[in-house]
Amino acid sequence: MSGYRTRLRWRRREQDLISKVSPEFKRWLYDDSSLTAKIIDACGGKFRVEVLSEMRTTPTPDEIQALGLRYRSHAIIRQVLLYCDDTPWVYARSVIPMTTLIGPLRRLSKLGNKPLGAILFSNKRIIRSHMEITGLDSEHPCYRWTRHSGNELIPGRRSIFSLYKKNVLVSEFFLPKIVGK
Repeated sequence: MSGYRTRLRWRRREQDLISKVSPEFKRWLYDDSSLTAKIIDACGGKFRVEVLSEMRTTPTPDEIQALGLRYRSHAIIRQVLLYCDDTPWVYARSVIPMTTLIGPLRRLSKLGNKPLGAILFSNKRIIRSHMEITGLDSEHPCYRWTRHSGNELIPGRRSIFSLYKKNVLVSEFFLPKIVGK
């Protein structure tokens, strides 16, 4: 999955492109605490992760640019759905460069159904970059991964988590069922 069709228009929060997003969505979108912990709390602990895909491949051009990687670099791309009960609330896509898997973050290559956020937020030395905001429309190739049957814009955010100059790009898209929780 690379090329023009995969590009999303990421903007800093100050340049928010999705001003049509409801306050309920914004409450989730702009919260910089652990999303995993927040969902677990909102669900009364009935949380699970479904791994949709996890493979070594080339990130999209905007992911390569965000991480400062060389063209055609490889990374582990992990796509998951985060569930509350049996309802998907979040589609997440993580890009873990191969160079990140050397050293203290090497365990990220074998997460299975463990939430990445729980590992990232458990380390006090992790630094999170500013958040960027976008909207995922039904024409984008990643839309099908959300398993959402509608065609409305799905608000999303991304940021880079760093430990010892090793980076992980995490993008999270908030599905309509999360509103009101």
